[in-house]
Parts: sequence; structure tokens; C-alpha cells
Amino acid sequence: MALVVQKYGGSSVADAASIKRVAHRIIETKKAGNDVVVAVSAMGDTTDELIDLANQVSPLPPPRELDMLLTAGERISMALLAMAIADQGHSVRSFTGSQAGVITDEAHGRAKIIDVTPGRIQDAVAHGHIVIVAGFQGVSRATKEITTLGRGGSDTTAVALAAAMRASVCEIYTDVDGVFTADPRIVPAARKIARITNEEMLELAAGGSKVLHLRSVEYARRFGIPIHVRSSFSPHEGTFVTDHPAPEGHDVEAPIIAGVAHDRSEAKITVVGVPDRTGMAAAIFAAIAAAAINIDMIVQNVSATATGLTDISFTLPKTEGQGAMQALQRIREEVGFAALQYDDQIGKLSLVGAGMRSNPGVSATFFRALADAGINVEMISTSEIRISVITRDDRVVEAVRAVHTAFGLDSDETAIVYGGTGR
Repeated sequence: MALVVQKYGGSSVADAASIKRVAHRIIETKKAGNDVVVAVSAMGDTTDELIDLANQVSPLPPPRELDMLLTAGERISMALLAMAIADQGHSVRSFTGSQAGVITDEAHGRAKIIDVTPGRIQDAVAHGHIVIVAGFQGVSRATKEITTLGRGGSDTTAVALAAAMRASVCEIYTDVDGVFTADPRIVPAARKIARITNEEMLELAAGGSKVLHLRSVEYARRFGIPIHVRSSFSPHEGTFVTDHPAPEGHDVEAPIIAGVAHDRSEAKITVVGVPDRTGMAAAIFAAIAAAAINIDMIVQNVSATATGLTDISFTLPKTEGQGAMQALQRIREEVGFAALQYDDQIGKLSLVGAGMRSNPGVSATFFRALADAGINVEMISTSEIRISVITRDDRVVEAVRAVHTAFGLDSDETAIVYGGTGR
């Protein structure tokens, strides 16, 4: 008997009818002879609504109390889904993240899983129960407080449970039929990808693809867990994210380009007039690190000979922008830079494909497509299998479509989006 771990996002359990449909799907998996463990997100936009409510009560909610509030969303959907399964005559048990043994560090709002001790889940499965687990949450080993894992945390919960219980597969159910070559909401001609490597999926997720959370892909690669991304609204096979060899009969050589991702949630900070001396960049990024802020792309201009000064630009999440600006202002005298510039009207476009390693001309095609569309490039970052650029926010959609077409990724069929939220 195989163990299947499933995860259902907010759009899949948005209302009572959706919850009943998901319950039927879970039961069908059980009837097929599998043990089933399910991680579930909060219903629809519940998390956003709870955050808005918290901000109405307090302009700066205490992180501990905010986590206590936000975990209620997953507990609601967890209990309702268990009720729907029981109503259809099947034995089921629901567990919160802490009851399920999801152990985290103590960072409220962005906790990381450090261990999973699924004893209670294993016991429930052994007794024939379907198990429903509240995603996105755990308990701190150090403080014993309830924690949340951050946006997309239910994906990570599901993969962590699959790894701890040595599941055959982790199925991530969303509102599209799999991973596409671009966001089908803005590129209706995007193609569904049948199979993609963890490396390519990591780059797409880091580039802004919302179908899988970055940390869940990292976790799956570390523990060798295959992920099957599929829709909860259709029976179609989705996308397999795995480094395992393709079955016989599948294409031997992967396509050059896996897809085009975009991200409109970043901002850019430019530190103007930095003295071109050893240690200045280290001081700047040490201040950012001390504020627990993640950065993405970094560009340093060539030092002006006449002044001995340079500019350093980097991108980061918009939500961290003001914190970063404050951290940098505190070291202004120490570093001696002239000014700070903040720009939150940018967008990132990323082209991803393992085939880039062995195919010349990819960069030429990429930048020609942007030039022909009149898209100005402000920053460039590359890896072995990725090219990322920063442009104006209001040109990102146009840029994605231009690049997608230039690499022959357009399909003759229109991609279907069943829900609309991306998870």
C-alpha cells in the first residue's frame, strides 16, 4: 500500500461546495488502495482577510499574536474538510501543525521547519484513518510557541510530511493543470510542462512562478520527494517535478527552455556615491543581513575615476523595503555614501532552462525579443540555467509575452485557469 501526501490550496477549498469536491477526491485516492495524508491551506482569501483585520485593530500587531490569529484559517479548513470526509462515511482525523509534529525555529511569520515527528499521524494512518493536517504552521522547539511558515507554507508542510513519512509522491493541487511555460493568466497560450527538474523549478519559483513555493521545492530536492502539480478542478495528469529519469517512451532530451517567470513584488534600492574602498559592500550587506532581509539581484557600477565613488543597486521584496532603508540610514556615516534611492515600480522577468548550458544564442534571442518590444533593461543577473532582468513594472506583462513567443513556447490551445489565485 502506497502513501500519498496531498496538498490543497486556498482556491481548492474556497467554499463548502469546493470542500465537498476535495473530500470526494481524497476518498477516491483512499479507495484506490492508498494511505492518504492531506495538508490544507486556509479557505480562499481567509489569510489576507485576517491580516487586514489585524491591521485594523493594531497598526503593528505583535508577531506572536498575529501567528496565533493566522493559524485559525488553516484550522477552520482542516476541520471542515474532515467533516466532509466523515459525512461520506470514511474514518478521518485532523491535526494542527503542532499536533502533527511540525517543529520549527522561533521566527514568527517566517519560521523554518527543523524537524518533523509524525508519530500521531503514523498511528492514525496505521488505524486506517485519512489524515488532514493544517498547513502553514508548526511549533517552535525553543519557545513552544505556535509559528507560521510564511506565504506558500502549506506547500512546504506537505513536502516535509512526505519526506518524514517516506511517501511515494507529494501531490500539490492548485487551480491550474500543472506548471506552465508562463503564467497562464497573462499568457493564455502557455504550454503545460509534463516533466521538469528540481533545478529548473527552483529557478522558476525564485523568479516569481506562484504554482510552487520555493522552500517546498528545496525540501523536495533535498529528500528526493517527487512532486506532482495538478488541478483539483480536473482529472488531468499534471506536471512531475523530479530529478528521477523519465520513464521509457518519454523524450530523452529536455527542451532548451523550461519557461518564463515574472515577479512584480520586488523593489530596488540604490546606494548612491559609495566610496570605492575595500569593505564598503560588506558593510552595506551586513546591515541588510542583520535586519533579516533577503535580497535578490545585485549590481555595482564601475567606479568613476574622477570621484572614486560607485553606486550599488539591489532588489528585495517590497514588504522589506522600508526596513532596509532604515537599516542603511543607520550606517550612512560609517560607509559615507551620498544618498539612497528607493524604487518600487519595477518588475522582474526570468528565462529558465537547463538546455541553456549547451545551446548558444539564447541570450541573443532573449535580449532581441525585449529590444523589439521596446523594453528597457535596468539590471541583469544570470546563472547557468537562468537569465533575469529588471524592467518597469508596467512593461512586465508585455515583456513576458514577447519572450515567450520568441522562444517558440506558444501553444495552439488556450490554458485553463479554474480558480484564479495561483494556489
